[in-house]
Amino acid sequence: GDKSLTGNSLPGLSLGPRTHVQAGPLPKPTLWAEPGSVITQGSPVTLRCQGSLETQEYHLYREKKTVLWITRIPQELVKKGQFPIPSITWEHAGRYRCYYGSHTAGRSESSDPLELVVTGFYNKPTLSAQPSPVVASGENMTVQCDSQVAFHGFTLCKEGEDEHPQCLNSQLHAHGSSRAIFSVGPVSSSRRWSYRCYGYDLSSPYEWSSPSDLLELLVPGVSKKPSLSVQPGPVVAPEESLTLQCGSDVGYDRFVLYKDGERDFLQLPGWQPQAGLSQANFTLGPVSRSHGGQYRCYGAHNVSSEWSAPSDPLDILITGQTPARPSLSVQPGPTVASGENVTLLCQSWQQFHTFLLTKAGAADAPLHLRSTQKSPQYQAEFPMSPVTSAHAGTYSCYGSWSSNPYLLTHPSEPLELVVSGGGLDPVLSELKGSAQALPQESSGLGWSERGSERGSARGGLTLRGKEENGALPGLPTLRGITSIMDRRGG
Repeated sequence: GDKSLTGNSLPGLSLGPRTHVQAGPLPKPTLWAEPGSVITQGSPVTLRCQGSLETQEYHLYREKKTVLWITRIPQELVKKGQFPIPSITWEHAGRYRCYYGSHTAGRSESSDPLELVVTGFYNKPTLSAQPSPVVASGENMTVQCDSQVAFHGFTLCKEGEDEHPQCLNSQLHAHGSSRAIFSVGPVSSSRRWSYRCYGYDLSSPYEWSSPSDLLELLVPGVSKKPSLSVQPGPVVAPEESLTLQCGSDVGYDRFVLYKDGERDFLQLPGWQPQAGLSQANFTLGPVSRSHGGQYRCYGAHNVSSEWSAPSDPLDILITGQTPARPSLSVQPGPTVASGENVTLLCQSWQQFHTFLLTKAGAADAPLHLRSTQKSPQYQAEFPMSPVTSAHAGTYSCYGSWSSNPYLLTHPSEPLELVVSGGGLDPVLSELKGSAQALPQESSGLGWSERGSERGSARGGLTLRGKEENGALPGLPTLRGITSIMDRRGG
């Protein structure tokens, strides 16, 4: 055939989409690939050429190097502009154009180029969003493609719900690189933002690696935030399981759960426990230290790609991350009248940034207090004033570090708080009033001067440690503090 029609006589010519070679009066045809132009090796694909004439003949050619497979297509398909490939290989990859014509109207100009890419020739790279896949509407996003082997170039492809991938090439590296950085956006909450990346070598630029796993960006919207809760509670030991429940009263059809700093998020369909309510239960476990962190969830309706505003954050804390454990004790002593001021004291010989206090069976977040040094120990005082029956229960305390606040020590020995009956004897009430008028220690530990009235109260609050005799863990330490304060003139 006439080589001038194949493009092979012009190996260096690369026609951009705006370059028109007027080869005749016929407008250029459209060339596309079904299901797409980026195809996994071994998969089928069909190239389609569509012109403007009713009766015409179609011609497909590859730039720079002819291919034999086109000549084997049955003529009845060629007349329809269909060029199927049952199982694509590296030999099919390349840059194609098509044209059409007839004996009367002559030849059309060539179509815009179609780059047919075959993937699966190298191991897949890893695609991640920096610093997080959660990005605010209107902002740009940095995504990073990393590979174990060096490539001359990387390509990032955006995958839409109903469109062919839109791809972006990285800068080329003559000696190869194992990383490429792309900027995408500005993003909006009204559509989905899903990406894959690939690596390739310049010697075969249409033969790409296997695709990375899909990276989906989460762009929070403004619709009503769901609620996020945890069962049995936010403080969990290694190997245990927990369930994070994302729920809403606006009937979302699907939910995602995202942990700060993670590469991706979990997505589940919602279900309706009752009319108007929807929820999803995300089960985590058996947990390890990597599960510790801050979580949020989002909801969406199926008819929209838009996510809701984020839920309030929920911290999941993993215990047992050091052999150390603090001790938990009570001030002013093992028995106090209800309505009194009570302080739980968490202490440790080892330095911690924060102490946390939990109550068994409570799904609430633990109380946090910064550690203070009371030589030779570190401690935090958790006040409960005035104490009521609602404070009854079993308490534990933990230490944590600033380097990872979601990892905790083993728990202290549990401390049981038993709250009994009501008021004080009238005379004792007067005594109590005068005792409170005495100067207090600035530390808030000034309870030694009020100890004499304790046992006489009709109602009381009793704390029991694990020991059968009712002794409290850490009481010797407390007595030590008492005597120190007495010496100070407390």
